[in-house]
Amino acid sequence: MSYRARLQAREAEIGRPLRVGLVGAGQMGRGFAAQLLRMPGVSLSAVLDVQRDRAEEALTQAGITPDGATTTDAAVQAIENGGSVALGGIDELGALPLDVVVEATGVPDVGARVALESLLSGKGIATLNVESDVTIGALMKVVAEKAGAIYSVCRGDEPVETKILVDYARDLSFDVVCAGKGKNNPLDIYATPESLAERARTKQMNPKMLCSFVDGSKAMIEMAALANTTGLGVSTRGMHGPPSTVPELHQTFALKEDGGVLEKAGVVDYCTGPVAPGVFVVVRTDDPYVNHEMTYLQMGDGPYFSLYRPYHLASIEAPLTVCEMALDNRPSLVAEHWTAEVGATTKRALQAGEKIDGVGGMMVRGLIDDASDFARDGAVPLGVLAGATLKHDVPVDHLLTYDDVDLDESSTIVKLRRMQDAMAESGVPSLDDLAALIRR
Repeated sequence: MSYRARLQAREAEIGRPLRVGLVGAGQMGRGFAAQLLRMPGVSLSAVLDVQRDRAEEALTQAGITPDGATTTDAAVQAIENGGSVALGGIDELGALPLDVVVEATGVPDVGARVALESLLSGKGIATLNVESDVTIGALMKVVAEKAGAIYSVCRGDEPVETKILVDYARDLSFDVVCAGKGKNNPLDIYATPESLAERARTKQMNPKMLCSFVDGSKAMIEMAALANTTGLGVSTRGMHGPPSTVPELHQTFALKEDGGVLEKAGVVDYCTGPVAPGVFVVVRTDDPYVNHEMTYLQMGDGPYFSLYRPYHLASIEAPLTVCEMALDNRPSLVAEHWTAEVGATTKRALQAGEKIDGVGGMMVRGLIDDASDFARDGAVPLGVLAGATLKHDVPVDHLLTYDDVDLDESSTIVKLRRMQDAMAESGVPSLDDLAALIRR
């Protein structure tokens, strides 16, 4: 039975629609809201944004008149009566009678707090905030298990859609050589929001979001999330990112001894060129007859073949994760492994005392690395760097380490990352300790 039919059946059975809350009413959040409300058996019961007028607009653009609730009790009552509320912050989130919360702010620290608040109150959390996931996703997985809730990265972005291809290839017993994406924007590792301001205006995008795409940070983050859910590794720090085309993928991402770019098999990477906006998996088989069949099916000459999906629909596909969580009781993507990290290199020389502006900013860009190499070098995750202070001068193209910065210890994501790093020795923190963390 389709999700559409199952949502209708669920509403008929329990007498109310699935209640969804949205945090973040920017471009991604609004795209999600518009698509979600085309589905039966679902209600967008709450939109929360630091700018309350944006929360209201996310509802009104979909033809919903928000209830005028201004207190937590009033908001709860409005939702239980079948209404929708627009709120100007996330303080009330835990008290709201929601089934699933979707986080779409793109701000790692906010994403961390929303995920924790949701899980501790027993709500499923579906995140579009991959920046937060590659920083604390391993901890959020075990917190969700302890809380009896579900944590998941959303469908639609490259990590989940590529994971589906990886699972498909593994189910068919192919060897996965490489999984990845085509990069949409030309790479400029020194791009800044200011240098991209006009392009962002014409695209109606937040300049920092566009900058995170152009400087490569987003590709690093997305491929780290893919690695951590599939157990694939990182071939080389920063990945290769070669030019390629769809017909050439299986040649580009072959092992070096076979004419490709890869030092080893079983890794993530990306390419530039007309592969975007698609995702791919390069597989290999040594079986002569399977090789013959794949060649007959016009998949190439073997032993390397590529599986390709020519699109990903971002926030438009994200509601499918809500369905998987609510109806199948499973996440779309969660960190089953921790094979990759995303650190930060400097876009310019930085001076002691400067505060780092974070993902998509003027100062640093993301750089993927093998998790063990990352730990060996004492590198600091990109997701915890917003608000950190430089201890001393560092040059351009410098990989930042914990020795270079004083982190903002009041940040939720910094506290959670420290808990995640301590899990191997101290175990998973208690739910009470986690609740105390966000009440301080």
